[in-house]
Amino acid sequence: MNKAILGTKVGMTQVFTEAGVAVPVTVIEAGPCVVVQKKTIENDGYNAIQVGFGEKRENLFNKPLKGHFEKAGVKPKRYLREFRLDDVATYEVGQEIKADIFATGEKVDVVGTTKGRGFSGGIKRHGFHRGPMAHGSKYHRRPGSLAAKGPARVFKGRKLPGHYGVERVTIQNLEVVRVDAERNVLAIKGAVPGPRGGLVIIKESVKTR
Repeated sequence: MNKAILGTKVGMTQVFTEAGVAVPVTVIEAGPCVVVQKKTIENDGYNAIQVGFGEKRENLFNKPLKGHFEKAGVKPKRYLREFRLDDVATYEVGQEIKADIFATGEKVDVVGTTKGRGFSGGIKRHGFHRGPMAHGSKYHRRPGSLAAKGPARVFKGRKLPGHYGVERVTIQNLEVVRVDAERNVLAIKGAVPGPRGGLVIIKESVKTR
């Protein structure tokens, strides 16, 4: 990987191609990000850059984080993430990374955290079928038998009601449809995990077809 950027999901819309075809896109406010720390193989054992993104009141940061940003000469940022890159020679501490690092037609991988759905039943969480809703049936949306009469225990991995959502998900090989360098906005074809306003990571695709 040679490039990546942090952003927030704005929402979904559609754009039209020159042929008049409607393309569903996710609009992402990508950057501007700032390089807070640079790691190299000589000093740290691997190549990476630490990137800050987003605004937050300075009095909400603790002293260690404030010192970390002050050392870099950078205003404290809401989000701090690290990207492992093949080559960090082109990056310097304090450098800004903007949406124009990506170009129209480029393939990217987008990482986000899915929406939280709380404690959900088997139908919503795993797509189970429900039972009959009438004629005296008293089995509707329950999980039903666990089929463990002999061992008298529930086997690991059994699909049951439970916590659903809030998982890190990567969608691969999405196409960048439009780049607005002035407003730091990317329009990416298809859906991206997470709610509106959620943090996403956009990085160079690792499995470009």
